[in-house]
Amino acid sequence: MSRFPHLTEVLLGLGLAILQTSSTQAQILPDATLGSENSTVTPHQMINGLPLDQIDGGARRGANLFHSFQEFNINEGQAVFFSSPNGVEHIFSRVTGNNLSAIFGKLGILGNANLFFLNPNGIIFGPNASLDVNGSFLATTASSIHLSDGTIFSAKNPQAVPLLAINVPIALGFLESSKKIEVQGRGHNLIAPSDTRLPNVPIGGSIPTGLAVKPESTLALIGGEVNFQGGVVTAPSGRVEIGSITSDIANTNSSKCGDK
Repeated sequence: MSRFPHLTEVLLGLGLAILQTSSTQAQILPDATLGSENSTVTPHQMINGLPLDQIDGGARRGANLFHSFQEFNINEGQAVFFSSPNGVEHIFSRVTGNNLSAIFGKLGILGNANLFFLNPNGIIFGPNASLDVNGSFLATTASSIHLSDGTIFSAKNPQAVPLLAINVPIALGFLESSKKIEVQGRGHNLIAPSDTRLPNVPIGGSIPTGLAVKPESTLALIGGEVNFQGGVVTAPSGRVEIGSITSDIANTNSSKCGDK
């Protein structure tokens, strides 16, 4: 299945504060932490009739592929896709710089892998942000992802990925300073009636999909706070998981993942 392990032991909640973008520059800049396996970005590619910027390279370990960036932002109207070589099931992407990620365009994968996006400085999805992933998607402001063989893929203490077989992710590591995730959108007027799971929409309108994954996949947003400013997320016949980690929970330094 394309779904990544079910996230558990997190405090669910929605905040009200707004992430400030403070004129974040739209750019994608790989860092040097993966050495000869650094990520590469090739702009202005035409793939399947779609103009996009393609991300290649990264550190391949078994069915997992690791990417590392100093900055990661997508401008409105821009499409950025990770390539997914045959046999890759999970793509892990971390931001090691000091700025939040502003995703205002399309983020996708050329393949069927699940995508984990990690930036402890904060993540904001603009009103026209969208996903094009065939697997599941997790965005988090955790400081690290812990894997079942003991490897820690950290954005705060970025080390090269060890040369050994890497297994599935089992936990997220949080610090007290973990920042927010914000999802902007046009869902302010949606109202869920008491007798149905589908929202009412204004006459002549349509239900916005917002951030969406394919059927039977998982869309997870796990941060210090997760705020919706009219944002909409969609996972048909799948799972939507929203996790807000308070300072008390952050003191335990991890949010565990359970079985599928």
